[in-house]
Amino acid sequence: MNNRFPTSPIGVFDSGAGGLSVLRQIRTLLPQEDLLYVADTAWVPYGPRPPEQVLTRSRQITRWLVEHGAKAVVIACNTATAAAAATLRDEFGVLPIIGMEPAVKPAAAATHKGVVGVLATAGTIGSTRFSALLARFADGIEVVSRPSPELVELVERGDLRSAHARTVVRHCLDPLLARGADTIILGCTHFPPLRPLIEEVVGSSVAIIDTGAAVARQLQRRLAEQGLLREHHGGDTRVYVTGPAEAAHTALAAVWGETLTAEQLTLPDPAS
Repeated sequence: MNNRFPTSPIGVFDSGAGGLSVLRQIRTLLPQEDLLYVADTAWVPYGPRPPEQVLTRSRQITRWLVEHGAKAVVIACNTATAAAAATLRDEFGVLPIIGMEPAVKPAAAATHKGVVGVLATAGTIGSTRFSALLARFADGIEVVSRPSPELVELVERGDLRSAHARTVVRHCLDPLLARGADTIILGCTHFPPLRPLIEEVVGSSVAIIDTGAAVARQLQRRLAEQGLLREHHGGDTRVYVTGPAEAAHTALAAVWGETLTAEQLTLPDPAS
């Protein structure tokens, strides 16, 4: 923790390929930075797992990123943020740890009908963090939530455009639209890669909100506060997967938009 410099990399992790949607926002805003991304494909998805296992896994990955020089860590996963962010901030001190949260506040401001739909994982929807957001920002707003692990599965297969993917997306959205939602929160980092299909299904009258760009801006602010922003460098991106590397290539390339070479990372099984 004491050996962080502007030239040190930024660490980012998620349960799989979905967090690349956040990594893309970071790369766009901070093109000079080196990025280390861990896709925990051996344990995807995090949503159905017990919070204590997600915490243990998040701690393992954060420690690995710090040991490899990370000057900040972005938890590019709503479920892991809910389960682990507070504990990791306590344990890792001054290290900037940036998490995700469903964009309840901007969604409540955006809705005209007073009905907001949420697509997320069961872990996020059932978390005390999400309940607190609703209590704080959604007073007088009807919030309709739908756990959508099917969408995570689509992204992990790299299936972002097929007729089957469109059918699955519509199946997830129909209950929200039937209740009159005019604003949809993408409460999982796996969902922004499916945004073209989501927009096609809901039409132009429904607002779609995710927080990837806001997380990148928060990261930039935190690094600037600590004098850790890098200047005048073309940033590198290194990707690690905890499951079989070959199996992850299709999903990684589909989400990132070009081929990514993934390196193998072996971590202890948190369930053992």
